[in-house]
Amino acid sequence: MAPHRHHHDYSPSAAAIRRARILTSHLLRHEASSLAHPSALTSNVCLSFSPPELTETISFDTKEMRRLLDAHHIAERDWVFGLIEGGELFNPVKKGGKVFVMPDRNQPFQQQREMNMRRIKYLYDKGVHKDSGPEWYMKNFAMQEVLRTYDIALGGLMAVHFFLWGVTIEDIGSKHHHEKWLRATENYEILGCLAMSELGHGSNAEAIETVTTYDSSTGEFVVNTPCESAQKYLISMAANYATHALVFSQLHINGKNEGIHAFIVQIRDANGKTCPNVRIADCGHQSGLNGLDNGQIWFDKVRIPRENLLNRYGDVTPDGQYVTIIENPKQVSLAIAIRYALSRRAFSLTPNGPETLLLDYPSHQKRLLPLLAKTYAMSFAGNWLKVLFTQKESQSHKTLNLFSIAFKVVFTWHSMTTLQECREACGAQGIKAENRIGLMVAESDSNLTHAGDNNVLMMEVSKILLSEFLAAKKHNRPIKVFGLEHMNEPSPVIPSQLSSSILRSSQFQNAAMCLRERDLLNRFAAEVSKHQARGETKEHAIDLAFQLSKELSNAFSEHVILQLTIEAEQGISAGSLKDVLALVRSLYALICIEEDDTFLRYRYLSAENAAAVREEVMKLCRELRPHALALVSSLGIPDSFLGAIAFDWIEANSWSSMSGH
Repeated sequence: MAPHRHHHDYSPSAAAIRRARILTSHLLRHEASSLAHPSALTSNVCLSFSPPELTETISFDTKEMRRLLDAHHIAERDWVFGLIEGGELFNPVKKGGKVFVMPDRNQPFQQQREMNMRRIKYLYDKGVHKDSGPEWYMKNFAMQEVLRTYDIALGGLMAVHFFLWGVTIEDIGSKHHHEKWLRATENYEILGCLAMSELGHGSNAEAIETVTTYDSSTGEFVVNTPCESAQKYLISMAANYATHALVFSQLHINGKNEGIHAFIVQIRDANGKTCPNVRIADCGHQSGLNGLDNGQIWFDKVRIPRENLLNRYGDVTPDGQYVTIIENPKQVSLAIAIRYALSRRAFSLTPNGPETLLLDYPSHQKRLLPLLAKTYAMSFAGNWLKVLFTQKESQSHKTLNLFSIAFKVVFTWHSMTTLQECREACGAQGIKAENRIGLMVAESDSNLTHAGDNNVLMMEVSKILLSEFLAAKKHNRPIKVFGLEHMNEPSPVIPSQLSSSILRSSQFQNAAMCLRERDLLNRFAAEVSKHQARGETKEHAIDLAFQLSKELSNAFSEHVILQLTIEAEQGISAGSLKDVLALVRSLYALICIEEDDTFLRYRYLSAENAAAVREEVMKLCRELRPHALALVSSLGIPDSFLGAIAFDWIEANSWSSMSGH
């Protein structure tokens, strides 16, 4: 007779039962052990947090670096930071022995909105945004940057009211508009929003469907939403609070479409009641920015005074005649992630050796430090653009438009790349709301399509460059705008072998950027011309050349940013600050070259030189590693605006720090 065999059940359910029995036995033994030894939690040696300030050296003046990065109104920035840190409305929470301020994202979205309106009133009562005068723009830019550091939605509310609503009235309105509306805007007697985008048209603003006609018998404009796709959609501040909207609409006069114009339309009375013939709906809960009340607006033949047309560039006379002067009417996550990487250890490089700081791993340096270099470079570019905006009276509309949309694209894409990389670099801690990064990922995503889809805007940049290029070629004249003057000179020559000293020279970096930009502009023009020769319209020909269009737009933006970074560096006296900034500038330039495959595809660089660039990037990361803490400290963000993970993350997650214990 055969020996008895055990028949094992290997089904999933049986396996689960066995695992449950093992875990139960383990937990019972563990519970008994804990009761017998109540101090077991503290009897063993644990990891301990060591502040990076104890070991990291600071080789340059971080205050001076901050003055370079923030550039203006630093005292005012710190004043607003202090107002937020000291205000109970800003949800102070103690964690790990420190106090942090950040909005409570567990509140229902309507409550988040109400809290932001209370915060706006608090800040106004304290004097924020009350000033006017020649420094108004720059001071308010500074205020915006601080508020957005606390909460993008809070900054967004004030940006909508002061910039999208107020500045637009200033820019395209006349003196009587300024006198009637701007003071009321500054005093919050009214709350304004900008109603441009529609359900059917966002990036393609020229095709919006809202229609405004003129009734000469009453001297009124009649604003109408003719169909569902014409509803004003995702309009910030419209859902709950705005009393007035700046409505962009097609203006029809005597049966002729005179193009898009802007009209001031009251949508709520002083008691918050929706005005007659206006319908407003709430866009509801969003993946982020729930403290910003986005809404939808419909107009049913709403009548407004003739004076409510912003008429700086086009007007309608009382008898209904159209006249125009226009010929053709048509930057937190890095500070958190890097500080965490300077205190968090993982794995050992040698058997039984101490665990290694995350930022001492070359792979971690490569994922974070180039992003920090780009952030620095884009800060210099952003400061330049702000000054350009304040001088808009002396700038052409095309110039301001070009750089605004070019920078909007690269800044917002960089922001999302940085946030996601920092989120992942912080592991599971990056997901926790209290550490802010994961929330910022969700709340910054809308910037990629806000004020136009980035892919569409890139093509708009290339169209403007192409137009200038073709005009210069047609009239046989040099190009004198947009930093394209290098197109008039002989093409740069890249050395056959790139040494470290050459790669780090601003001359080489600028030459490489110039070579790429001029070649892509020539290729884009040739591609468009080829499609036109086959019978395509110019618009469709540009669409067909979209790949080159995007490559050109990116090349143009990165080149301008490099030039502005070089200018910032040149304005600094010799010393440690200038030396570190040279490393930052080189890392910015070389990571742009490494990441853009056009350098290899179109053979601006040989395979050997591309490999040299890649190796130099890693060298620069190693050399910037000792300056990481100083570089993020120079961003000037108070500790309370960062996450607990940036400091004593062990204490912040200890039993004693847990809520209610």
